[in-house]
Amino acid sequence: MSHRKKIYLASKSPRRRELLRQIGIDFEVLLLRDLAPRGADVSEVVLPNESPETYVARVTQEKALAAWSTVQARHLPPLPVLAADTTVVVDQSILGKPADKAEAILMLRQLAGRSHWVLTSIALKYQHQLLQVTQQSEVTFAQLSEEQILNYCDSSEPYDKAGGYGIQGMAARFITEIKGSYSGIMGLPLYETAELLSHL
Repeated sequence: MSHRKKIYLASKSPRRRELLRQIGIDFEVLLLRDLAPRGADVSEVVLPNESPETYVARVTQEKALAAWSTVQARHLPPLPVLAADTTVVVDQSILGKPADKAEAILMLRQLAGRSHWVLTSIALKYQHQLLQVTQQSEVTFAQLSEEQILNYCDSSEPYDKAGGYGIQGMAARFITEIKGSYSGIMGLPLYETAELLSHL
């Protein structure tokens, strides 16, 4: 993709911004509402009987469509919109972002000493096109002592990340094996992102 071309990134994640810069993509952040007064642009509530794969793809698609509507409503230059969502899955249960320390501790206890899946879906919306792909990676944690879990949850790291940890931070020392995409676990699989962008 040419450096002269630009996209909108519909995400407030600093990690996704960092990853896009890593592969030389010029972008402008387009934030969606996640609070009142009119409510969130996209609800991240899991629907009844919704599988993790369906959930992460649906939320990502809704983010891309909401962002494209924002571009049109604000009469912004019509550039492609990139949206993404990441979820952590253990025993087919979705682990979102922990609301507090108690929830973060419970999540780390669930992940300790076993493998789990990290699903990141990305969607690219431009005019009448919507391109989407979901990338899956398997992450294995070492056994963790209660002290390790409590110390980690005393930091600020767990609280804005699905599953209560960030692979690029202090939790890296807990991880014994990765199968899949490191950047996907961070929140934006770069190979798949570059492939989608190449179609435009």
